[in-house]
Amino acid sequence: MRLLPEKIDQNPSGGKFYRYWIPVLCCLLLLYLLPGGCARKEEKTGVLDEILERGELIVLTRNAPTTYYYGPDGETGYEYDLVTAYADYLGVDVRFEIRTTVEDVLQALKAGEGDFVAAGLTRTEARQAEFLFGPPYFQVQQQLVCRRGGRIPRSIEQIESVSIEVTAASSYVDRLKELSTTYSELDWRAMDLSTEQVLERVWQGHVDCAVADSNIVSLNRRYMPELVVAFPIAETEDLAWPMPPDAPDLKKSIHEWFASADASLAPILYGRYYAHVEIFDYVDTARFKRRIQNRLPYYRDIFEEAGKEYGIDWKLLAAMAYQESHWDPLARSPTGVRGMMMLTLRTAGQMGIDNRIDIRQSIIGGARYFANLHSRLPDELGEPDRTWIAMAAYNVGMGHIYDARRLAREKGKDPNLWVEFREVLPLLSQPQYYENLRYGYARGTEPVRYVRRIRNYYDILTNELNNAGSLQVEDRGEAEGSGEQARHQPLRPR
Repeated sequence: MRLLPEKIDQNPSGGKFYRYWIPVLCCLLLLYLLPGGCARKEEKTGVLDEILERGELIVLTRNAPTTYYYGPDGETGYEYDLVTAYADYLGVDVRFEIRTTVEDVLQALKAGEGDFVAAGLTRTEARQAEFLFGPPYFQVQQQLVCRRGGRIPRSIEQIESVSIEVTAASSYVDRLKELSTTYSELDWRAMDLSTEQVLERVWQGHVDCAVADSNIVSLNRRYMPELVVAFPIAETEDLAWPMPPDAPDLKKSIHEWFASADASLAPILYGRYYAHVEIFDYVDTARFKRRIQNRLPYYRDIFEEAGKEYGIDWKLLAAMAYQESHWDPLARSPTGVRGMMMLTLRTAGQMGIDNRIDIRQSIIGGARYFANLHSRLPDELGEPDRTWIAMAAYNVGMGHIYDARRLAREKGKDPNLWVEFREVLPLLSQPQYYENLRYGYARGTEPVRYVRRIRNYYDILTNELNNAGSLQVEDRGEAEGSGEQARHQPLRPR
């Protein structure tokens, strides 16, 4: 133990080395070993890197028809499709975390419970002060929505005459605060409810009016047909995805993806979720909702049977039948088509149907024919476009569909996408086009309207059944029999 001091004494220069450098080296070693030490300090991992490392994108959203919901085939919705496409671009899975209101999703984002929000939120100045935003992907406008038969202001100057509710922490709150500076008697309050729930309160007469974005209104008016748009209360606004302020790398990635994404993505999604609700018919929608209650229960079992046999959602068959006959088993058109599914004599024969006004035969025959058309389309068609195009063929005939597919290619349109294919169908009635086509003239606008109306009926029916459960009637067996008495069982159009 005395060896080192003796050597130090014998070698003054060596002693100086030990006395000076050993403490320095120990300090450097200590700094290296300490957490956050200078030698071990690492640059913080970015949000995008964390997503790629975990292999999963966590997205906050709301359960609503304009954002994310469960359909017949599982998860769906405008935001769902858009987010899924971005996740595919990153090569990761996606997990949706559902929150009830706008305030809930924004609070969850602040708490670090998701990577970004995809819930149909507008990019406001207040939100941009707290969050980063991706690029705009949809434009909406705030509308004042009231109830038919209730108090409805005719202009913004009359807005103080009604009571208004909006969802809390929404852009609607910001706008009403602005309006309150001009209209000091404005009667409004923020609710801890979703926008859809607030609209339902208006529909039920609990409050005069609400404020909602135009896309939310257009979808929900089909389920609550008494809702009336009084007027817009703001300029158009952009929807965009908010994300944490420390996620510039994620923001950059999202901007790059939107810039590089297929230009057809936006119109495809619009066509899938909004194109069929462009035109709202209050009278027709209200009548349809009534007949879901007083007619459909007599035929539901047969629609379910036919749907199961041919692999078709029975609610889609029911929607088609309503478009064809308004669920009147004795319906007849001037051109000779008859029955619940309005089959021609020739088609009925091909489908093995000998009595078109027999309720069960008509529904089974219509389902068989639709399934046949669906199977005859090229394999390259995917869903849901394949279903919409098969539906158009049910209306206009498969020959004209083949002609329209050829014409679509000539016009630079994608014949496999309904949103583009529907732009070509009306050309079948124009001589400069149909004269050069194999099957000639067709009323091409008709199948476009046909598909749009059926999609509307299908959405309304699905919503009604989800909210009301099973529809039941007494003496169902008597109404569904195949004898003459059952065939003429009331249920005639009123």
